[in-house]
Amino acid sequence: MRLGFIGQGWIGKNLADHFEERGFLTVRYAKEEPYTQNKDAVALCDIVFIAVPTPSTPEGFDDRILRGVFPNVGKGKIAVIKSTILPGTTDSIAEQFPDMYVFHAPEFLRETSVRKDIDFPDRNIVGVPSAYFEDPMWLEKAGQVMSVLPNSPYKVICKAPEAELTKYGGNNFLYAKVVFMNLMYDLAQEHGARWDVLAENMKADPRIGASHMQPVHQYSHMGGKEGRGAGGHCFIKDFAAFRQLYEKTHPGDSEGIALLRAFEGKNNCLLRDTGKDLDLLEGVYGKLSEDIEQMEGVLVKEEDDVDAMERAVKKKDLHVLEAAYRKSGDDLVKLADVYEKVGEDIGVIEAGTK
Repeated sequence: MRLGFIGQGWIGKNLADHFEERGFLTVRYAKEEPYTQNKDAVALCDIVFIAVPTPSTPEGFDDRILRGVFPNVGKGKIAVIKSTILPGTTDSIAEQFPDMYVFHAPEFLRETSVRKDIDFPDRNIVGVPSAYFEDPMWLEKAGQVMSVLPNSPYKVICKAPEAELTKYGGNNFLYAKVVFMNLMYDLAQEHGARWDVLAENMKADPRIGASHMQPVHQYSHMGGKEGRGAGGHCFIKDFAAFRQLYEKTHPGDSEGIALLRAFEGKNNCLLRDTGKDLDLLEGVYGKLSEDIEQMEGVLVKEEDDVDAMERAVKKKDLHVLEAAYRKSGDDLVKLADVYEKVGEDIGVIEAGTK
């Protein structure tokens, strides 16, 4: 069996290395040398693993790079998406490219132990497009994918949205845990509690778990600075995509949206205040403002000030109003324009934010 790998970043390269060391014939294709010449060869591979960027940007989740590589997979072959993707993406791509078998097998790799996590995975999950979940041929192909993956104690073939949401569920739960532990750390500092003792006390509860308990993390991404908050390439972009997805699918759940925005806003403050992963923050949210950047819990662009203030006025949210007021440079003309739109008195904001 010949295995192909599209994308040779830290996930794709380590994955290809693993299979090569196990004796599989492998073909690597990427936009970078020395892999560019393998475009035709990868089309001949029986199973092609795809690990290319799916960034969250100021404009939202972007899967254009991912969709752009599927023409390189041969007809009738198997394509396995390893990239993190929003629920419904596998279903959509399978519909877009009906001449191949498209699956999603999320990766659960940590930047600090990528080869260990590949060689000895805790779980293997293969997601089948929803329309084909009861199709015997598709299930047989999914079984072929499972058979070549490194052995794991937990294995399941499920619907693609279940596989897609599994990755987001894990990453975003741990993101929220990091933020919560930072709040606990601040309380411990205020009350003279030793964090190492408190953390060990909580770790002893098996329901909590021992990971993601350090408020000041010694490692972010390669070349990054240590600091506070959930950082790294995955947490920041995945939580942003998750929050955007929830807002889109549950627009009436104001409490749920506010909760996600609060977690996101607090984490962004922790990262920004300690100088951790600022490059990754800007990649997801755009340019960081020089003053208070938290408008409704997320980083926003300069031109969004008036809209943020208008929404805050409608909600009577003085915390957001104060941020907007200070960011505007005490521009009462701008604030008056906002209040005129919503029929409020300009004097209210002056009293509430000074």
